[in-house]
Amino acid sequence: MAAFALLWLSTLLLLALLVNAADLYKVLDIDRSASEKDIRAAYKRLSRKYHPDKNKDESAEEKFVEVAHAYEVLSDPQKRQIYDRHGEEGLKAHEGGHQHHANPFDMFQSFFGAQQGSQTRRGPTSLMEMEVNLADMYKGASIDFMVKKRILCDHCRGSGAASSADIHTCTGCNGQGVKIVRQQIFPGMFSQSQVSCNECQGRGKIIKKQCPHCQGAKVLDHTQRYTLDVPEGAPEAHEIVFEGEADESPDWEAGDIVIRVRSKKDKGGFRRKESGLYWKETISVDEALLGFERNLTHLDGRTIELKRHSVTQPGYVQTLKGEGMPIQGESGHGDLYVEYNVVLPRSLSPQLKQKLAEAFHGDTAAKGKDEL
Repeated sequence: MAAFALLWLSTLLLLALLVNAADLYKVLDIDRSASEKDIRAAYKRLSRKYHPDKNKDESAEEKFVEVAHAYEVLSDPQKRQIYDRHGEEGLKAHEGGHQHHANPFDMFQSFFGAQQGSQTRRGPTSLMEMEVNLADMYKGASIDFMVKKRILCDHCRGSGAASSADIHTCTGCNGQGVKIVRQQIFPGMFSQSQVSCNECQGRGKIIKKQCPHCQGAKVLDHTQRYTLDVPEGAPEAHEIVFEGEADESPDWEAGDIVIRVRSKKDKGGFRRKESGLYWKETISVDEALLGFERNLTHLDGRTIELKRHSVTQPGYVQTLKGEGMPIQGESGHGDLYVEYNVVLPRSLSPQLKQKLAEAFHGDTAAKGKDEL
Protein backbone atom coordinates (compact mmCIF):
# COMPACT_ATOMS: atom_id res chain seq x y z
CA MET A 1 0.00 0.00 0.00
CA ALA A 2 2.83 2.36 0.91
CA ALA A 3 4.61 1.54 -2.35
CA PHE A 4 1.46 2.35 -4.34
CA ALA A 5 1.02 5.65 -2.50
CA LEU A 6 4.64 6.55 -3.22
CA LEU A 7 4.20 5.71 -6.91
CA TRP A 8 1.03 7.82 -7.10
CA LEU A 9 2.74 10.75 -5.35
CA SER A 10 5.68 10.62 -7.75
CA THR A 11 3.24 10.51 -10.67
CA LEU A 12 1.47 13.63 -9.39
CA LEU A 13 4.77 15.47 -9.01
CA LEU A 14 5.78 14.45 -12.51
CA LEU A 15 2.43 15.62 -13.85
CA ALA A 16 2.79 18.98 -12.14
CA LEU A 17 6.12 19.51 -13.88
CA LEU A 18 4.80 18.52 -17.29
CA VAL A 19 1.45 20.20 -17.68
CA ASN A 20 2.79 23.74 -17.84
CA ALA A 21 5.23 22.96 -20.61
CA ALA A 22 3.16 20.98 -23.11
CA ASP A 23 0.59 21.96 -25.73
CA LEU A 24 -2.12 19.40 -25.04
CA TYR A 25 -3.14 19.19 -28.69
CA LYS A 26 0.45 18.42 -29.68
CA VAL A 27 0.66 15.84 -26.90
CA LEU A 28 -2.23 13.94 -28.52
CA ASP A 29 -0.98 14.76 -32.04
CA ILE A 30 -4.32 16.30 -33.10
CA ASP A 31 -5.54 19.61 -34.53
CA ARG A 32 -7.34 22.19 -32.41
CA SER A 33 -10.44 21.45 -34.48
CA ALA A 34 -10.31 17.75 -33.54
CA SER A 35 -13.64 16.08 -32.81
CA GLU A 36 -14.47 14.08 -29.69
CA LYS A 37 -13.94 10.93 -31.75
CA ASP A 38 -10.48 12.15 -32.82
CA ILE A 39 -9.54 12.83 -29.20
CA ARG A 40 -10.65 9.37 -28.06
CA ALA A 41 -8.82 7.69 -30.94
CA ALA A 42 -5.62 9.61 -30.18
CA TYR A 43 -5.78 8.73 -26.48
CA LYS A 44 -6.41 5.08 -27.25
CA ARG A 45 -3.45 4.88 -29.61
CA LEU A 46 -0.95 6.81 -27.50
CA SER A 47 -1.91 5.42 -24.08
CA ARG A 48 -1.34 1.91 -25.39
CA LYS A 49 1.91 2.93 -27.02
CA TYR A 50 3.40 4.50 -23.87
CA HIS A 51 1.87 2.34 -21.11
CA PRO A 52 4.82 1.41 -18.84
CA ASP A 53 3.77 -2.25 -18.75
CA LYS A 54 4.29 -2.50 -22.51
CA ASN A 55 6.88 0.17 -23.25
CA LYS A 56 10.12 -0.25 -21.29
CA ASP A 57 11.68 2.99 -22.53
CA GLU A 58 12.70 5.30 -19.67
CA SER A 59 10.58 8.16 -21.02
CA ALA A 60 7.44 6.03 -21.53
CA GLU A 61 5.89 6.74 -18.12
CA GLU A 62 6.40 10.48 -18.59
CA LYS A 63 4.70 10.31 -21.99
CA PHE A 64 1.89 8.17 -20.57
CA VAL A 65 1.17 10.76 -17.86
CA GLU A 66 1.22 13.60 -20.42
CA VAL A 67 -1.22 11.76 -22.68
CA ALA A 68 -3.58 11.02 -19.78
CA HIS A 69 -3.63 14.67 -18.69
CA ALA A 70 -4.22 15.90 -22.24
CA TYR A 71 -7.13 13.51 -22.64
CA GLU A 72 -8.57 14.44 -19.23
CA VAL A 73 -8.73 18.11 -20.27
CA LEU A 74 -9.65 17.88 -23.96
CA SER A 75 -12.33 15.20 -23.54
CA ASP A 76 -14.23 17.47 -21.12
CA PRO A 77 -16.06 20.17 -23.18
CA GLN A 78 -15.96 22.74 -20.35
CA LYS A 79 -12.28 22.19 -19.54
CA ARG A 80 -11.40 22.22 -23.22
CA GLN A 81 -13.15 25.55 -23.74
CA ILE A 82 -11.30 27.12 -20.80
CA TYR A 83 -7.98 25.66 -21.99
CA ASP A 84 -8.52 26.95 -25.54
CA ARG A 85 -9.11 30.47 -24.23
CA HIS A 86 -6.75 30.73 -21.26
CA GLY A 87 -4.42 27.71 -21.26
CA GLU A 88 -3.33 25.77 -18.17
CA GLU A 89 -3.34 28.90 -16.00
CA GLY A 90 -6.99 29.41 -16.85
CA LEU A 91 -7.78 25.86 -15.73
CA LYS A 92 -5.98 26.42 -12.45
CA ALA A 93 -7.89 29.65 -11.84
CA HIS A 94 -11.19 27.94 -12.67
CA GLU A 95 -10.48 25.21 -10.11
CA GLY A 96 -9.44 27.65 -7.41
CA GLY A 97 -5.71 27.30 -7.99
CA HIS A 98 -5.74 23.56 -7.23
CA GLN A 99 -6.06 21.39 -10.30
CA HIS A 100 -7.33 17.90 -9.62
CA HIS A 101 -5.55 15.26 -11.72
CA ALA A 102 -7.05 11.83 -12.21
CA ASN A 103 -4.84 8.79 -11.73
CA PRO A 104 -3.62 8.04 -15.29
CA PHE A 105 -3.62 4.28 -14.63
CA ASP A 106 -7.21 4.34 -13.34
CA MET A 107 -8.17 6.42 -16.38
CA PHE A 108 -6.58 3.84 -18.70
CA GLN A 109 -8.42 0.98 -16.99
CA SER A 110 -11.72 2.85 -17.04
CA PHE A 111 -11.36 3.82 -20.71
CA PHE A 112 -10.62 0.34 -22.02
CA GLY A 113 -13.02 -1.37 -19.62
CA ALA A 114 -15.87 0.82 -20.82
CA GLN A 115 -14.81 0.31 -24.41
CA GLN A 116 -15.00 -3.46 -24.12
CA GLY A 117 -18.62 -3.16 -23.06
CA SER A 118 -19.53 -0.83 -25.92
CA GLN A 119 -20.85 -1.82 -29.33
CA THR A 120 -18.04 -0.12 -31.27
CA ARG A 121 -17.25 -2.03 -34.45
CA ARG A 122 -13.89 -3.74 -34.25
CA GLY A 123 -11.56 -4.18 -37.17
CA PRO A 124 -10.09 -7.52 -38.29
CA THR A 125 -7.34 -9.27 -36.37
CA SER A 126 -4.07 -9.77 -38.21
CA LEU A 127 -2.57 -13.22 -37.51
CA MET A 128 1.07 -13.84 -38.45
CA GLU A 129 3.29 -16.89 -38.07
CA MET A 130 6.90 -16.28 -37.03
CA GLU A 131 9.69 -18.83 -36.85
CA VAL A 132 12.40 -18.21 -34.27
CA ASN A 133 15.47 -20.12 -33.19
CA LEU A 134 14.80 -22.84 -30.63
CA ALA A 135 17.47 -21.19 -28.47
CA ASP A 136 15.28 -18.06 -28.31
CA MET A 137 12.38 -20.14 -27.02
CA TYR A 138 14.69 -21.83 -24.51
CA LYS A 139 16.29 -18.67 -23.09
CA GLY A 140 13.66 -16.06 -23.96
CA ALA A 141 14.47 -13.24 -26.36
CA SER A 142 13.43 -9.82 -27.67
CA ILE A 143 13.17 -9.83 -31.46
CA ASP A 144 12.49 -6.76 -33.62
CA PHE A 145 10.29 -7.19 -36.69
CA MET A 146 8.50 -4.98 -39.20
CA VAL A 147 4.80 -4.94 -40.06
CA LYS A 148 3.18 -3.35 -43.10
CA LYS A 149 -0.25 -1.99 -42.24
CA ARG A 150 -2.61 0.90 -42.83
CA ILE A 151 -2.83 3.85 -40.47
CA LEU A 152 -5.10 6.88 -40.34
CA CYS A 153 -3.71 9.71 -42.46
CA ASP A 154 -1.67 11.91 -40.11
CA HIS A 155 -2.81 15.04 -41.98
CA CYS A 156 -6.59 14.62 -42.02
CA ARG A 157 -6.79 12.09 -39.13
CA GLY A 158 -9.02 9.84 -41.23
CA SER A 159 -11.54 12.42 -42.42
CA GLY A 160 -10.32 12.38 -46.03
CA ALA A 161 -10.71 16.18 -46.25
CA ALA A 162 -8.06 18.84 -46.76
CA SER A 163 -9.37 20.64 -43.65
CA SER A 164 -12.38 20.59 -41.35
CA ALA A 165 -13.85 23.47 -43.39
CA ASP A 166 -14.04 21.14 -46.41
CA ILE A 167 -16.45 18.74 -44.66
CA HIS A 168 -20.11 19.64 -45.24
CA THR A 169 -23.35 18.07 -44.13
CA CYS A 170 -25.03 16.25 -47.00
CA THR A 171 -28.12 18.18 -48.09
CA GLY A 172 -29.62 15.11 -49.73
CA CYS A 173 -30.14 13.32 -46.41
CA ASN A 174 -29.56 16.16 -43.94
CA GLY A 175 -26.55 14.34 -42.54
CA GLN A 176 -28.49 11.16 -41.71
CA GLY A 177 -26.81 9.00 -44.33
CA VAL A 178 -30.18 7.51 -45.33
CA LYS A 179 -33.27 8.62 -47.23
CA ILE A 180 -36.90 7.62 -46.88
CA VAL A 181 -38.31 6.46 -50.22
CA ARG A 182 -42.10 6.40 -50.70
CA GLN A 183 -43.50 4.03 -53.31
CA GLN A 184 -47.05 3.38 -54.50
CA ILE A 185 -48.03 -0.29 -54.29
CA PHE A 186 -51.67 -0.02 -55.29
CA PRO A 187 -53.83 2.99 -55.98
CA GLY A 188 -54.16 4.72 -52.65
CA MET A 189 -51.62 2.41 -50.93
CA PHE A 190 -47.99 3.41 -50.38
CA SER A 191 -44.95 1.87 -48.71
CA GLN A 192 -41.93 3.56 -47.19
CA SER A 193 -38.42 2.15 -47.13
CA GLN A 194 -35.11 3.44 -45.88
CA VAL A 195 -32.20 3.42 -48.33
CA SER A 196 -28.61 4.59 -48.16
CA CYS A 197 -28.09 8.12 -49.49
CA ASN A 198 -26.44 7.91 -52.91
CA GLU A 199 -25.11 11.48 -52.71
CA CYS A 200 -22.85 10.87 -49.72
CA GLN A 201 -22.66 7.03 -49.92
CA GLY A 202 -24.40 6.80 -46.57
CA ARG A 203 -21.82 8.84 -44.66
CA GLY A 204 -23.93 11.93 -44.05
CA LYS A 205 -21.00 14.17 -45.03
CA ILE A 206 -19.74 15.57 -48.32
CA ILE A 207 -16.05 16.35 -48.78
CA LYS A 208 -15.53 19.39 -50.99
CA LYS A 209 -11.73 19.17 -51.16
CA GLN A 210 -9.79 15.95 -50.65
CA CYS A 211 -6.80 15.62 -48.36
CA PRO A 212 -3.64 16.11 -50.49
CA HIS A 213 -1.68 13.57 -48.41
CA CYS A 214 -3.97 10.55 -48.80
CA GLN A 215 -5.99 11.79 -51.80
CA GLY A 216 -9.16 11.25 -49.80
CA ALA A 217 -8.38 7.61 -48.98
CA LYS A 218 -8.29 8.47 -45.23
CA VAL A 219 -5.54 5.91 -44.60
CA LEU A 220 -1.89 5.53 -45.59
CA ASP A 221 0.39 2.53 -46.07
CA HIS A 222 2.88 2.39 -43.22
CA THR A 223 5.68 0.10 -42.05
CA GLN A 224 6.11 -0.06 -38.29
CA ARG A 225 8.72 -1.70 -36.10
CA TYR A 226 7.64 -3.88 -33.16
CA THR A 227 9.53 -5.84 -30.54
CA LEU A 228 8.45 -9.43 -29.92
CA ASP A 229 9.18 -10.55 -26.36
CA VAL A 230 9.42 -14.35 -26.47
CA PRO A 231 9.11 -15.71 -22.91
CA GLU A 232 11.50 -18.34 -21.58
CA GLY A 233 10.12 -21.80 -22.32
CA ALA A 234 7.44 -20.52 -24.71
CA PRO A 235 5.45 -23.48 -26.10
CA GLU A 236 5.09 -24.14 -29.81
CA ALA A 237 2.34 -21.98 -31.41
CA HIS A 238 2.55 -19.58 -28.47
CA GLU A 239 0.59 -16.42 -29.30
CA ILE A 240 1.72 -12.88 -28.45
CA VAL A 241 -0.89 -10.14 -28.88
CA PHE A 242 -0.30 -6.51 -29.82
CA GLU A 243 -3.64 -4.96 -28.87
CA GLY A 244 -5.17 -2.42 -31.24
CA GLU A 245 -2.19 -2.46 -33.62
CA ALA A 246 -3.80 -3.92 -36.76
CA ASP A 247 -5.05 -1.89 -39.74
CA GLU A 248 -6.61 1.43 -38.76
CA SER A 249 -9.75 2.91 -40.31
CA PRO A 250 -12.15 5.73 -39.45
CA ASP A 251 -14.92 3.10 -39.66
CA TRP A 252 -13.69 0.83 -36.86
CA GLU A 253 -11.51 0.42 -33.80
CA ALA A 254 -8.26 -1.21 -34.86
CA GLY A 255 -8.08 -4.94 -34.24
CA ASP A 256 -5.10 -6.82 -32.80
CA ILE A 257 -1.90 -8.13 -34.32
CA VAL A 258 -1.38 -11.72 -33.15
CA ILE A 259 2.05 -13.31 -33.61
CA ARG A 260 2.10 -17.12 -33.44
CA VAL A 261 5.61 -18.30 -32.57
CA ARG A 262 7.14 -21.58 -33.70
CA SER A 263 10.70 -22.91 -33.62
CA LYS A 264 12.71 -23.26 -36.84
CA LYS A 265 13.41 -26.79 -38.01
CA ASP A 266 17.16 -27.20 -37.57
CA LYS A 267 18.41 -30.32 -39.35
CA GLY A 268 21.00 -32.00 -37.18
CA GLY A 269 20.27 -29.75 -34.21
CA PHE A 270 18.10 -29.99 -31.13
CA ARG A 271 14.50 -31.09 -31.60
CA ARG A 272 11.67 -30.36 -29.24
CA LYS A 273 8.54 -32.16 -28.10
CA GLU A 274 6.66 -30.18 -25.45
CA SER A 275 9.13 -29.79 -22.54
CA GLY A 276 11.50 -32.48 -23.81
CA LEU A 277 14.61 -31.88 -25.93
CA TYR A 278 16.06 -34.48 -28.30
CA TRP A 279 19.59 -34.78 -29.66
CA LYS A 280 21.28 -37.34 -31.92
CA GLU A 281 24.93 -38.04 -31.16
CA THR A 282 27.15 -40.06 -33.51
CA ILE A 283 29.88 -42.24 -31.99
CA SER A 284 32.45 -44.66 -33.42
CA VAL A 285 32.57 -48.43 -32.91
CA ASP A 286 35.42 -48.22 -30.43
CA GLU A 287 33.51 -45.60 -28.40
CA ALA A 288 30.41 -47.79 -28.48
CA LEU A 289 32.42 -50.73 -27.14
CA LEU A 290 34.88 -49.07 -24.79
CA GLY A 291 32.96 -46.03 -23.57
CA PHE A 292 33.62 -42.32 -24.05
CA GLU A 293 33.41 -38.84 -22.60
CA ARG A 294 32.21 -35.97 -24.81
CA ASN A 295 31.01 -32.37 -24.47
CA LEU A 296 27.70 -31.10 -25.86
CA THR A 297 26.95 -27.38 -26.18
CA HIS A 298 23.42 -26.68 -24.92
CA LEU A 299 21.00 -24.08 -26.33
CA ASP A 300 22.06 -21.51 -23.74
CA GLY A 301 25.79 -22.03 -24.40
CA ARG A 302 26.45 -24.27 -21.40
CA THR A 303 28.63 -27.34 -21.82
CA ILE A 304 27.05 -30.67 -20.87
CA GLU A 305 29.17 -33.79 -20.45
CA LEU A 306 28.04 -36.94 -22.26
CA LYS A 307 29.62 -39.95 -20.56
CA ARG A 308 29.36 -43.72 -21.11
CA HIS A 309 31.60 -46.33 -19.44
CA SER A 310 29.79 -49.41 -20.75
CA VAL A 311 28.77 -50.74 -24.16
CA THR A 312 26.44 -48.41 -26.05
CA GLN A 313 24.02 -50.14 -28.40
CA PRO A 314 22.99 -48.40 -31.66
CA GLY A 315 19.81 -46.43 -31.00
CA TYR A 316 20.35 -46.35 -27.24
CA VAL A 317 18.71 -43.29 -25.64
CA GLN A 318 20.32 -41.65 -22.62
CA THR A 319 18.11 -39.43 -20.43
CA LEU A 320 19.59 -36.32 -18.82
CA LYS A 321 17.16 -35.15 -16.16
CA GLY A 322 16.29 -31.45 -15.99
CA GLU A 323 18.20 -30.53 -19.16
CA GLY A 324 15.15 -30.07 -21.39
CA MET A 325 13.02 -26.98 -22.07
CA PRO A 326 11.97 -24.68 -19.23
CA ILE A 327 8.38 -25.47 -18.21
CA GLN A 328 6.41 -22.25 -18.55
CA GLY A 329 4.72 -21.20 -15.33
CA GLU A 330 6.90 -23.54 -13.28
CA SER A 331 10.46 -23.45 -11.98
CA GLY A 332 11.58 -26.76 -13.44
CA HIS A 333 12.77 -28.08 -16.80
CA GLY A 334 11.92 -31.10 -18.88
CA ASP A 335 14.48 -33.76 -19.81
CA LEU A 336 17.08 -34.06 -22.57
CA TYR A 337 17.10 -37.33 -24.53
CA VAL A 338 20.33 -38.23 -26.35
CA GLU A 339 20.04 -40.97 -28.98
CA TYR A 340 23.34 -42.61 -30.00
CA ASN A 341 24.08 -43.54 -33.59
CA VAL A 342 27.02 -45.93 -34.03
CA VAL A 343 28.98 -45.47 -37.28
CA LEU A 344 30.74 -48.52 -38.68
CA PRO A 345 34.00 -48.10 -40.63
CA ARG A 346 33.80 -48.46 -44.43
CA SER A 347 36.69 -50.93 -44.46
CA LEU A 348 39.15 -52.68 -42.13
CA SER A 349 42.87 -53.21 -42.58
CA PRO A 350 44.13 -56.83 -42.47
CA GLN A 351 45.91 -56.11 -39.20
CA LEU A 352 42.75 -54.74 -37.59
CA LYS A 353 40.72 -57.67 -38.87
CA GLN A 354 43.21 -60.05 -37.28
CA LYS A 355 43.08 -58.27 -33.95
CA LEU A 356 39.28 -58.20 -33.93
CA ALA A 357 39.13 -61.88 -34.85
CA GLU A 358 41.51 -62.74 -32.02
CA ALA A 359 39.52 -60.59 -29.60
CA PHE A 360 36.10 -61.95 -30.48
CA HIS A 361 37.04 -65.52 -31.40
CA GLY A 362 39.38 -65.72 -28.45
CA ASP A 363 36.51 -64.89 -26.13
CA THR A 364 34.38 -67.52 -27.87
CA ALA A 365 37.13 -70.13 -27.64
CA ALA A 366 37.74 -69.33 -23.99
CA LYS A 367 34.03 -69.61 -23.30
CA GLY A 368 33.95 -73.00 -25.06
CA LYS A 369 36.84 -74.30 -22.95
CA ASP A 370 35.13 -73.17 -19.76
CA GLU A 371 31.99 -75.04 -20.77
CA LEU A 372 34.03 -78.22 -21.32
